[in-house]
Amino acid sequence: MQLHYSFIIPVFNRPEEIRELLQSMLALDFAPSFEIVIIEDGSTISSEEVVKDFQEQLHINYYFKENTGPGDSRNFGMTQAKGNYFIILDSDVILPENYLKEVDAYVSSNYVDCFGGPDGAHESFTKLQKAINYAMTSFLTTGGIRGGKKSVGKFQPRSFNMGLSQKAFKATGGFGLIHPGEDPDLSLRLVNLGFESVLIPDALVFHKRRIDWDKFYIQVNKFGMVRPILNLWHPSSAKITFWFPAIFIIGLVISVLLVFLGFPFFALFYTVYFIIIGLDAGIKNKSLYIGVAAIKATFIQFFGYGTGFLRSFWKLNFLKMEPQEAFPKLFFKNARQRKNI
Repeated sequence: MQLHYSFIIPVFNRPEEIRELLQSMLALDFAPSFEIVIIEDGSTISSEEVVKDFQEQLHINYYFKENTGPGDSRNFGMTQAKGNYFIILDSDVILPENYLKEVDAYVSSNYVDCFGGPDGAHESFTKLQKAINYAMTSFLTTGGIRGGKKSVGKFQPRSFNMGLSQKAFKATGGFGLIHPGEDPDLSLRLVNLGFESVLIPDALVFHKRRIDWDKFYIQVNKFGMVRPILNLWHPSSAKITFWFPAIFIIGLVISVLLVFLGFPFFALFYTVYFIIIGLDAGIKNKSLYIGVAAIKATFIQFFGYGTGFLRSFWKLNFLKMEPQEAFPKLFFKNARQRKNI
């Protein structure tokens, strides 16, 4: 099958991110033409003028629609796209010049209907962005739970860097309207329908994560809330590893209390762990500041995710609340409950 690629990029009030992403796409080392579909999701700060600056150099189709969330916007983009293989990106990524070449080489020789790629920090990113990137991707943090090269055939792609065939999109109907969590939900429904999903280790994107400490906490807290919902919708996907952040935080609280009772051993374990995080992040980024900031980012990540997970687990499993009743802000107004397939 001849592959024709369409990039699907939703954007909300981020024209400068679109400019950086399109600038990186100009440098892609890939001879065949590819399509770019940009979906303005009800923005009040439009990207249309930025898109016009690139339309003579790139094949771009731009659409404006009402705000219905990133998942629904991606679905809209895929219905408009002309290609038969969709590459879904967030607006805050930058592509290395070999990105599409790596994707095409893998999918052409080892065809799969869905893939994901890793993310990293570009050298131009701020120190805060690099620290948060470390916390989100390191094997020493929850990045290890997402899987790596050893779990290439079991990878659940994330929508900042995800490939999906037209066939798989039509079979599943695309993304649901929960957010965040729409990408693992789609991945799990794909698996239930018999589609294969893999990690392409060399299909790396630079993920800017336009974020500050408060936004980072809100983001990871939502991730924690979403996981029990996904476990409810897809019981076979539930794993003990999803409990690790919550267990980590509970253990940390207990260890601090034990210090006052004369038992410092468990607090020493946590101290050593955070020192390792700081050293590893500092050495890899050649920055003491990033090392210290990575400790803070890791704590926020575990605390935010862990408390969100416990709150959601309590509401869904003990109070027996429906997900949309328990967490209405995780669903857009026209959301509908996904049934297991």
